[in-house]
Order: sequence, then structure tokens, then C-alpha cells
Amino acid sequence: MSPHAASANPVRSRTLVASVALGIVALSAPAFGQGAPGPMPVSVANPIKRQVADTAEFTGRFEASGLVEVRAQVSGQLMQVAFKDGADVKTGDLLFKIDPRPYEAELTQAEASVITAKTRVDLTKSDVDRARDLLRTGNISDQVAQQRNQAYGEALSTQRSAEAAVANAKLNLEWTNVRAPIDGRIGRKMVTEGNLIAAGAGSTVLTTIVQTKPIYFYFDVDEQSYLRYMAYVREGKLKADDTGTPVRIALPNATNKFDIEGRIDFADNQLDQQTGTLRLRATIPNEQGFLTAGVFGRLRVQSSPEFEALLVPDEAILSDQTRKIVMTVGPDNKVVPKVVVPGQLSDGLRVIKSGLTAEDVVIVNGLMRARPGSQVVPQKVDPTKPAGQQAAAAPQK
Repeated sequence: MSPHAASANPVRSRTLVASVALGIVALSAPAFGQGAPGPMPVSVANPIKRQVADTAEFTGRFEASGLVEVRAQVSGQLMQVAFKDGADVKTGDLLFKIDPRPYEAELTQAEASVITAKTRVDLTKSDVDRARDLLRTGNISDQVAQQRNQAYGEALSTQRSAEAAVANAKLNLEWTNVRAPIDGRIGRKMVTEGNLIAAGAGSTVLTTIVQTKPIYFYFDVDEQSYLRYMAYVREGKLKADDTGTPVRIALPNATNKFDIEGRIDFADNQLDQQTGTLRLRATIPNEQGFLTAGVFGRLRVQSSPEFEALLVPDEAILSDQTRKIVMTVGPDNKVVPKVVVPGQLSDGLRVIKSGLTAEDVVIVNGLMRARPGSQVVPQKVDPTKPAGQQAAAAPQK
């Protein structure tokens, strides 16, 4: 390479670099000319003013309102099982059939004894009538007349005893058909056909029946909650209902869905000294029968008189470490954060105990676009409707 070519290359390189730099500046110029983005739209609403009441929640368990262990009242061989495991049964439905033949024979024998006793009564009655006539004419002694009266009395007693044996035999024969004593849902059969079964309270349980219409819900209330509630009742701020205090219950698979209605109709007569709690019971109609004994649930009950409160959508509340914050729109449509103290949920809205006024404009949607001190375009919405159904009004000035 010649010295002249070597000296020309640096000049050409500097020219190429300068051209590229100018091109970059030219392409970037429009972007710099656009400036920062304008205020972003957000959905806003004023806090809703509403009468609400504090509620308390307790964990409990459903229990059957009736439970029967079905046992045989007469012994014998089991001939038939007349129900399907797990079926609903009505009072009087046939469940089991025990061999009735021995008891039919006992009834026949008892009825024959009644016939014999009645014949004896008729005979002794005739002797008494005859002795009365003979005694009047003096043809019979008082002792003989007395003996005939005594024989008649014994015959009457024998007849009553025979009739009682017939009634008992009929009862035993009736008990060979084991029937449902209550309405409810039956369990599985504990004994199969062909087995010999005994009778009485200590005999084998044939099956069980639980009554779940209505069904009970038992739960424990701590001492302080009970005393606070009773204080409201004594002061007349809460009224005791003769039909029971209304409650709502949620199942474990239904988060915050307290859609089962019932009423508290029983409270124990003393607190448990070991746990400091009082056992209460709510009764649920359970007309459809889908609630089962043994299932856990959460009960919600009103625990204070009604008071006026401000409510906002729950999603409008943000967490900042240990504090709860609500973003509001202040003067000049600038975002102003406010620290609040939230309360309980009421129909999907969160009660605000302190930190807001009814005139505050709360950002309920678009919180990702709201930064403290930044300017926004507020659009009024109905906070009682879900976010997908909210129709934004014209921007506020």
C-alpha cells in the first residue's frame, strides 16, 4: 500500500462515523419532539353512605337433629332387608323382617287360652247365679256360695291374663317387622339376611337413621363476644327475637359466600370453665337435604346495632407494609393517597372506619396508572357494580 492511500483512510472513516451520527439524530428527533404522555384515565366514585352492623364469625359443625340406632325388639332369624343403603326413609317404612312363625304360634296359643278362660268364666258365673237362688231358699250354705263367688273371681282374672297374653303375642308378632321410627336418611345394613339376631337395648345395631331436616349447627362463642352481645340486648340496642337470632353460614368450599340461612334457638346454660366459651346451636331447615351431619362451616351473626358507615370497593384498598391506603383524586385532578382503617365486608363493599369522608373521590379502577402526585382524568362509575359492568361517565372537571 502506498503512503498516500494509508493517509486517506482515516479521513474516509471519520466521514462515515459523522454520517451515521447525523442519521441517528435525525431519526430520534420526532421522538424527542413528542414529550411526556398526558394524564391517564381512571375510574372514580364517592364512598357509599349506608347503615351497616358489625358481624362476628364462628367456626362450627353440622349435626343431625335426630339419631336413632335401630335394634330388634324380638329375637329370631333375619328374613329380609327392605331398604337400600343410604336411602331416605319415612316413619313407619319397613326396614327388616324377622321370621314371624314362632310368634304366630304364640299368638294362636294365647288366643286359645282366652277361649278356655271365657268358658271357665261362663261356667262359674252360672254357679254363682244358681247359688244366689239356692241361698235365698236356704238350700245351700253360705260357705258354698262364697266358694262359688271366689271361683268366679279367679276365672275372671284368668281371662284377663289370657287376654293380656294375646295382646303381648300380637305386639311381638308386630315387632317382627322392624320399621323406621323417624324420618331421615338411613345408613348401611349392619346385619345380613339369615343371621340370628337378639332383642333388647344391648343387642346388635341393625342400622342407623339420621334426621337432617332440619339440621343443627353447633358452635362456641367466646366469653367477651357473648357479654358484649348481651349488653346490647339489655340496653335495647339489639332485640331478642322469639323465633331466634338470624344467622348465615358458609361451607368450606364457598369462600365468603354465606348463603345458608338459619336461626339460633339454643344456648347452653353455663360457660365451659376450661375453654371460657358458650355452646350455641343454630337450626337450618335444610329442605333440599344437601347439608350432611359432620361438615364444618363458618357462621356469621350480627354483633352490634346498626350504624352509618362509608363503604368502598374492596379492590380500591392497597397495602403499604402495615398500612392500608386508598388513592383519591384531589385538587387539579392529582392523585392523593390516604391512610384508612378498613372494617368488614358488607355486600361486596369494604367498610371504612376512618380516613375518608363522603366527599372524597376514590379511585376504584385503574390504580396501576395512579401515582401519588400525578395527574389523572377521573371518570365517574357506580361502585356497587362489578368492574366489567361499570359504565364510565364523562370525565370530571
